[in-house]
Amino acid sequence: MATPESALAPAAERSLRRTALAMSMVSSFLTPFMASSMNLAMPLIGREFGLSAVRLSWVLTAYTLAAAMFLVPLGRLADLRGRKRVFSLGLGLDIAGAALGALAPSAPLLILARGIQGLGGAMIFGTGYAILTSVYPPRERGHAIGLNTAAVYTGLSLGPVLGGFIVHAAGWRAVFLSTIPIAALGLGLALFRLEGEWAEARGESFDVPGSIAYGLGLVALMYGFSRLPSPAGAALTLAGVLVLTGFVVLEGRVPAPLFDLRLFRRSRIFAFSNLAAFLNYSATAGVSFLLSLYLQSLKGLPPQKAGLVLISQPVVMAATSPLAGRLSDRVEPRILASLGMALSAAGLFLFSFLGAGTGLGAISAGLVLLGFGFGFFASPNTNAIMGSVGNRHLGVASAALGTMRLTGQMMSAGMVMMIFALVMGRSPIEPSAYPLFVRSARIAFAFFAVICVVGVFASLARGDRVPNGDG
Repeated sequence: MATPESALAPAAERSLRRTALAMSMVSSFLTPFMASSMNLAMPLIGREFGLSAVRLSWVLTAYTLAAAMFLVPLGRLADLRGRKRVFSLGLGLDIAGAALGALAPSAPLLILARGIQGLGGAMIFGTGYAILTSVYPPRERGHAIGLNTAAVYTGLSLGPVLGGFIVHAAGWRAVFLSTIPIAALGLGLALFRLEGEWAEARGESFDVPGSIAYGLGLVALMYGFSRLPSPAGAALTLAGVLVLTGFVVLEGRVPAPLFDLRLFRRSRIFAFSNLAAFLNYSATAGVSFLLSLYLQSLKGLPPQKAGLVLISQPVVMAATSPLAGRLSDRVEPRILASLGMALSAAGLFLFSFLGAGTGLGAISAGLVLLGFGFGFFASPNTNAIMGSVGNRHLGVASAALGTMRLTGQMMSAGMVMMIFALVMGRSPIEPSAYPLFVRSARIAFAFFAVICVVGVFASLARGDRVPNGDG
């Protein structure tokens, strides 16, 4: 049963909120820390198992696709069966996947371990923000979301530094082992300190056909887009679009849909805030990948030094997010988020002039500007999304936001790969191809800047917030 705030003493209310925030921050730190640490472990994994670049990429892709496939279905299940229950199971699966990854004797088992962690991640993403929204009143929600967002960027900041040290000192398997105590801490808080349960949609049916159609369609779309412009990529992308179109038609005909698409029609804030999130992630997720290649190839920096340059963006994000979240409790989120989107567009526009002679100071300045932009966008935008729906849809809303993030990240990577294919062809990134690489990067940054400009208008179009109801 839910634990209504009115039934709790003030001290118990504060304890409940602190526990929920600590639990959510631990889990929010875990995933980006693991992902950024794994990036540094990839060369060692490839050498140990003798993997080609394509097979090695599945160590990362397995997590993303599994998380995307199950996010919305598990968010809906959390609304039906209990968010704390699903969240706890997600952390348990993450621990199991980490243990399997650390002990994996072969590449297929390692890829399976990452898929299990992706399934656990879907349970965590689909419930974390929903639990925070359930326990925090609107006047304090933005601050809590800001702190939680800061935990994400702290994980991104520490991953390249601490993860690099772990890989260097103890090998890639130690990265998996290092996350188990963190996940166990979050699980312990959920099981033994978090009182109550939240399942406002309990008693409604679960849409199994819709879940299958959604998962298969989204995976086909995301993976197909990442393979463009190859014929197989085009076919998968088209298949994904067709299946998702069928999903939309199906959801309009069932009494208890997996994803109540009427939320987009009923709430302008929900619709345009999710669109803004998708556009922002589509425009910014590929930045670190492009600059990492640029710094290590054209500038000749070793991975650790390149990581120290790139870390400036998530550090600024982590510092800015709590302030932006607190401000979003008092200032219209659309103003703050639109400002953040505009700052991101400015930073990307500066990177569109990147050249072989661009100094590290200029690159760091651009990353700091992007950090301020995303820091001011993410927390207010999340606050707007979670505050725009009724309590019975909080799990789905949290999952929808996670889906925007994952699909945006995959689309961003797919756009970079498509530009590389069109400009560089099959040329490896070596000195003779550096001019083509720089041209590709500049095209990508210019395109990303345009996406962010469109995102500013999408963010402004959401309108002013209204109190969420129970529908």
